[in-house]
Amino acid sequence: MTIGELRTVAASVGLPAFASKQLAEWLYKHCARSFSEMTNLSKAARERLAEQYSIGCLPPLERHCSEDGTVKYLFPTLSGHRVETVFIPDGERGTLCVSSQVGCRMKCRFCMTGRQTFEGDLTTADILNQVYSLPERERLTNIVFMGQGEPLDNLDNVLRATEILTADYGFGWSPRRITISTAGLRDKLQRCIEECDCHIAISLHSPFPEERADIMPAERAYSLTEMLPLLHAYDWSHQRRLSFEYIVFRGLNDSPRHARELVRLLSSLDCRVNLIRCHEIPTEGYSTPGYPSSTPPGLFEAPEETMLWLRDYLTRHHITTTIRASRGKDILAACGLLSTQRTQ
Repeated sequence: MTIGELRTVAASVGLPAFASKQLAEWLYKHCARSFSEMTNLSKAARERLAEQYSIGCLPPLERHCSEDGTVKYLFPTLSGHRVETVFIPDGERGTLCVSSQVGCRMKCRFCMTGRQTFEGDLTTADILNQVYSLPERERLTNIVFMGQGEPLDNLDNVLRATEILTADYGFGWSPRRITISTAGLRDKLQRCIEECDCHIAISLHSPFPEERADIMPAERAYSLTEMLPLLHAYDWSHQRRLSFEYIVFRGLNDSPRHARELVRLLSSLDCRVNLIRCHEIPTEGYSTPGYPSSTPPGLFEAPEETMLWLRDYLTRHHITTTIRASRGKDILAACGLLSTQRTQ
């Protein structure tokens, strides 16, 4: 709840308006798990709160640890579904990959979430609970909306969550510690850019619309040709960062032709490119456009020299480019491998 809604809650149990700030502090600063912990409220008020409301925090059901230190959690939702959340430690940095939907309507062919049945949007409480109930919460430095689901397809709840994460009365995070990733839903992308100050990451994966549509069906409804002019309309030269996520598939999007087109499309934008290694979906019948389902394991993954060549080519053409480290592959926590199909 926002501070205004907490003011209504306070009034409903006979508390003064200023008690909303006390409630917010217990919820978002101390992450209280019961109303009985709120000891600066009267006992009678705490009992009335417990009768009429619930905090909504639910602990994870499962925990899987990768050999590289990545931890994947399975969280229940208030509606009875389940979602996966990934904590990625890296020295003093701790990143949480948060989910926004159960399943996904975008149906990207390289993504396990896109291959499971779409079950619905997460509520704001479901989204925040992934932070609230995370055992490593105190180690968090960054949050990325790159888990299950398309964040902009659940924009109201994502924006509400980012408001509470960044508000003074809430978690008090800088919006520069939060990144929202999207396939590029143009109308909602504009609203997201204008209503929050978080970093934006665009899932690109091919600079050619017809090839992008083969692996990302959303391209047919939300084309690059419409998205890029919108991005040009905003100033990305200050603290907010615009980045493009680019999964590299051997023989599909890693050629000099693709590199040249990436430079042509992106060189006039103040942005960066994150190159991501392909993670093949470990299910029978997996295929990527251009390859049969019987393709031997490992064929889709671009060799290291290709990743380095592509990075260096883009960098030489003044596009800041990095290769994202692959984390949690052994527990199916890496990019494109999250799915709760078996648990629903």
